[in-house]
Amino acid sequence: MGKVAFVFPGQGSQFVGMGQALSEQSEAARHIFEQADEALGFSLSGLCFAGPEEELKLTANTQPAILTASIAVMAALNEKLPDYKPAFVAGHSLGEYSALVAAGALSFADAVKTVRARGQFMEEAVPAGQGAMAAVLNMDRAALHAVCEEVTASGHPVQLANMNCPGQIVISGSAEGVKLAGEKAKEAGAKRVLPLNVSGPFHSSLMQPAADKLQAVLAGVTVQEAAVPVVANVTARPVSEATIIVDQLVQQVSAPVLWEDSVQWMVEAGVTTFVEIGPGKVLAGLIKKIAPADTTIISVQDMDSLTELLNGGVLC
Repeated sequence: MGKVAFVFPGQGSQFVGMGQALSEQSEAARHIFEQADEALGFSLSGLCFAGPEEELKLTANTQPAILTASIAVMAALNEKLPDYKPAFVAGHSLGEYSALVAAGALSFADAVKTVRARGQFMEEAVPAGQGAMAAVLNMDRAALHAVCEEVTASGHPVQLANMNCPGQIVISGSAEGVKLAGEKAKEAGAKRVLPLNVSGPFHSSLMQPAADKLQAVLAGVTVQEAAVPVVANVTARPVSEATIIVDQLVQQVSAPVLWEDSVQWMVEAGVTTFVEIGPGKVLAGLIKKIAPADTTIISVQDMDSLTELLNGGVLC
């Protein structure tokens, strides 16, 4: 029987109402939301359950909110299957923190405070309007990298930020750099270039000030060896050692997210089932474009989908 990987979503998967029904149906899930409220000193649960959406969409709120909603699902799963361990865990950008909590490397309280700070640092790193991100569709990675290097050399920094799946790469950098790279990418044969509605140029060199501040925060956080290998965004390879985990979390802020490579590595390592844990189905959609057609992909975000997972026999 093939291996199972748990994967955790990043920014963009949030929605008002996430986790509310689950917290009413699972004591373990409710306890996670209560812990988040206590750790942050405000009602994050209220923001998740009732919005307003504009507040939830702010990076400094979105990051702890998605982490909390994801770990609430994980807690409900652990309540039903306390001894189950997947072969690997991984998360997309912010989702890597959820993966580290699931792997026992980070406590939930430390993680939620850290990603709250991470979101604030990322918002502060570049003044509003000066940075941008765009999704480039149907363009070869090497060709797009060459375009970004050319534009950066002209004085407008831009780089590959998210390798999401075949045919979908996100670029990030200065507003002018992303605009110029998008125009050149279209000239070079990209099918479409879609500007993203984000508050900053995430996973670009412009995020270095945020990475430096995050390093100081992580220095005060206890990170343990992961009980389950975590496939890291910056290397697309598994990591368990605490010091390496910390180094890679700092790098991750300004380095590309190698999601396609991470999923490919897990497939090659024998993973045949991916379980997306947390709000939305973004990762399930990406994995479908990366993994073989016979791969089992399940999204779990409420009690119905959790019950379906438990009854499906894939976590034997």
